Amino acid sequence: MLHGPAAMGEPWQPQSQQQRLPALGNASAPSARPSAAAEEGGGPAGTAAPGGAGPAAAVSPWDIALCATGTAVAGENALVLAVLFYTPSLRAPSFVLIGSLALADLLAGLGLVGNFAVRYLLRPPSEAAELGAAGLLLAAFSASVCSLLAITVDRYLSLYNALTYHSERTLGFTCGAVLLMWLLCLGVGLLPPLGWHCLRDQSACSVLRPVTKDNAAVLAVTFLLLFALMMQLYLQICKIAFRHAQQIAVQHQFIATAQATSTRKGLSTLSLILGTFALCWIPFAIYSLVADSSYPAVYTYSLALPAACNSLINPIIYAFRNPDIQKSLWLACCGCGPALSSRPRTSSDV
Repeated sequence: MLHGPAAMGEPWQPQSQQQRLPALGNASAPSARPSAAAEEGGGPAGTAAPGGAGPAAAVSPWDIALCATGTAVAGENALVLAVLFYTPSLRAPSFVLIGSLALADLLAGLGLVGNFAVRYLLRPPSEAAELGAAGLLLAAFSASVCSLLAITVDRYLSLYNALTYHSERTLGFTCGAVLLMWLLCLGVGLLPPLGWHCLRDQSACSVLRPVTKDNAAVLAVTFLLLFALMMQLYLQICKIAFRHAQQIAVQHQFIATAQATSTRKGLSTLSLILGTFALCWIPFAIYSLVADSSYPAVYTYSLALPAACNSLINPIIYAFRNPDIQKSLWLACCGCGPALSSRPRTSSDV
């Protein structure tokens, strides 16, 4: 998602410096200094066009990997959204949260592909297009984090207040909360076009070009705080689940056992979501907090690619493992499969 380090001490040149500095969501544009780019650790090389018309693009393998990942992410999450949209029985609040996460990951995938196109296909380079692509990625990944937080909060409240929560949590309330969350994330996405960028001051760039070092630190710290909140809620969920398990062990009732199975399944799913999210994103967030544009591009790429792959893994964990979504996929693909269950959906299904 990001670019190679900037050449120190050189004046800003739009095309060559875009290659040397990390760009949010994609790799670098071609450099007029191929040997220097190779020495810096992974920025793509290029050759200057005759007559000073500009460098010829040489696409980095890292950029190709990110673009391919974005394409797969977009296709996979589009499938999830299609299933949710065309299956009326999957309109419960829990599935609205799944849809929000799928939409965020879909936009992240499109952002990766769009950023690749802006960096390599758009000639001449456009500052507005680059800032727009960066804003789309910021909004999409912010919405992905917030959707995971919303799923965690939903899971916690459904266990903490199990008797009344499902009657209080209406579809309209959930949709309203998701809409407010998306408005906030879209506001985050508008920050680069509104001035949160370093295109006119390359020395201020972070590994998240065109975001400045200070602003990247703010984003990284905010991300880590949100993840800490999710982990705290998750620990509370574990305590409640274990307490329920002890009560069920005393009662030895079939209905309670069935509920325990559902609770364990939901807890396992949430553990996979948060565990995978941490492994994919925490190293990249910490690196963004401590690194700057002088660091070799290979470090940025090697941490950014797993972060992008998180959006590829999410549907497998939270959607395709759900029995109702599996049945809907079977019905859509081959017109066969068992009938969808008519039982009430709970957050344990997520």
